[in-house]
Amino acid sequence: MDQLLLVFMTVAEKKNFSRAAEELHMTQPAVSQCIQTLERTVGSRLLDRTNKYVRLNKAGEIVYHHAKEITGLYTKMQCLVDDLTNKASGELSIGASYSFGEYVLPHIIAYAKKHYPLIKPVIKIGNTKEIERSVANRQLDVGIIEGEFQHERLVFESFAEDKMYVVAAAHHHLAGRKSIKLAELKEEMWIVREEGSGTREATEKMFQLLEQPPDQLMEFGSTQIIKESVEAGLGISLLSQWAIRKEAATGSLAILKVKEAPITRKFSLVTTTDPFQPKVVEILGQLLRNDFADTVPKVEI
Repeated sequence: MDQLLLVFMTVAEKKNFSRAAEELHMTQPAVSQCIQTLERTVGSRLLDRTNKYVRLNKAGEIVYHHAKEITGLYTKMQCLVDDLTNKASGELSIGASYSFGEYVLPHIIAYAKKHYPLIKPVIKIGNTKEIERSVANRQLDVGIIEGEFQHERLVFESFAEDKMYVVAAAHHHLAGRKSIKLAELKEEMWIVREEGSGTREATEKMFQLLEQPPDQLMEFGSTQIIKESVEAGLGISLLSQWAIRKEAATGSLAILKVKEAPITRKFSLVTTTDPFQPKVVEILGQLLRNDFADTVPKVEI
């Protein structure tokens, strides 16, 4: 890896020359010299410096973004070479959207660690758009999202189905009804995820079945907050079977018997279009394709 880029990224992340020098086991003058050399090479100052802070300027943000991609490619290259002779091992950075990442992925990781103990998973949870972007920029080795999409730099492969149900508080006036028309939910307060979320996309598709979308929407950025809000009686929501598995079993959330539900969507594996993938990525893909049903608990709703 280019030493200048490594020093630059460390200064940018630590926001301090002294802390960067300590991290890199270098002297502060040596760190300053590396930054000056890199700035001369690219022909622009990259950092704004004062007595109180060090931070990236616009040119620095551009260099930092590409430096991260370059170092990611270097690491991937080394892993691919190592894979030719060694067993699957090393760090595997996985990005997952909230429903899958918080309620399904832990079971996948536990299974993978049992069978491939040398793999070291590093997990990032975000909404679908954030995970797509991070994989495309090579900041993540692989992503797992809800839904099926297209992207010129990414490959999407669906590997399992997810069912989504309309849920309400146990004391909701529609709870216990044997049959509910979707149109009856038009006047209800809907609690939804933010734009860019796979759950929000599925909810919007359900809204398209109505002549007019609901007038009352409350938006939250976390499935857990939505569940708590629904349970408290603030409104209703459309959530994954995995997210409500425990609450449905205990009765703290009621599944409304809506004729148009459940809504079905796909879980998809996201990788780059690179012709070579690290062995750890290939193993995760094989596990999801072949062993998904055996790695996760059964959902009975």
